[in-house]
Amino acid sequence: MRQAVPVAAPVSVGLVGAGPWAAMVHGPVLANSPETTLAGVWARRPEAAAEVAGKAGAPVFDSLEALFDACEAVAFAVPPDVQAEHAVTAARAGKHLLLEKPVAGSLAGAERLADAVGEAGVGSMVVLSWRYSDAVRSFIQAARALEPFGGRGVFVSGALLGGMFATPWRLERGPLLDLGPHVVDLLDAAAGRVVGVRAHGDLLGWVGLLLEHETGAVTEASLCATCGLQPHRSGVEVYGAAGSAEIDCASAVGPGAFATMAAELATMVRTGEAHPLDVHHGLHLQRMLEDAESQLR
Repeated sequence: MRQAVPVAAPVSVGLVGAGPWAAMVHGPVLANSPETTLAGVWARRPEAAAEVAGKAGAPVFDSLEALFDACEAVAFAVPPDVQAEHAVTAARAGKHLLLEKPVAGSLAGAERLADAVGEAGVGSMVVLSWRYSDAVRSFIQAARALEPFGGRGVFVSGALLGGMFATPWRLERGPLLDLGPHVVDLLDAAAGRVVGVRAHGDLLGWVGLLLEHETGAVTEASLCATCGLQPHRSGVEVYGAAGSAEIDCASAVGPGAFATMAAELATMVRTGEAHPLDVHHGLHLQRMLEDAESQLR
């Protein structure tokens, strides 16, 4: 008689934050994935938390401590400075982390968070949404096979002209820390680890980055969030002696990418294995982008 293969229970994930991104992405994704369950929501505004939690059939918690007690992992959808503070507390409570980018509002905050994760021995993942797409992962394989010597990436949108992404920290810091992690990360994955950056342009307008890679490749990233075009444009292309590879990230990322993210979060929690897009990778990106920001300021 064949024995039934045991099915792993869904990983319980608490959600910190109840803004539009939490309502549109984190809440539904964590609640509807077969690999995860939404353990509950905490936010500074209880009425906002209740709205997100209610749609997912999850409870609202009146304190972070109570939320942490009810889950195995914590997802964040709050401004970078707030995330860095609360994520340190979650890590010290033994909770695995699903972090937004940038992982903190400052390099010092990112370093403290990475140290806390390391000391606690918990897992972490950063929501670099492009990287969970099958199409983007296929592009990275093709790009690496070319051994690229150059390339370019772009992310241009009108996000800061108004709407859900025109939040105070984004309006203050511009596209560099918001859009930059996506582009720099994908160029890093495709052309080799980024080891140097030279920045030019307008911190709140058009930002250009010249990236130096440890492979010897040189790539360029162009970022802007004040261009009124619809839909936004984003993508990367790289060049090598054998040809080129490119990906349109605006069309490559959909619900499947976030389903993969939830599944890999559950695997990380169950196995304890490090994820390549962890807080230490987020810290690496933060170092490059904060260097660029200091040059522009």
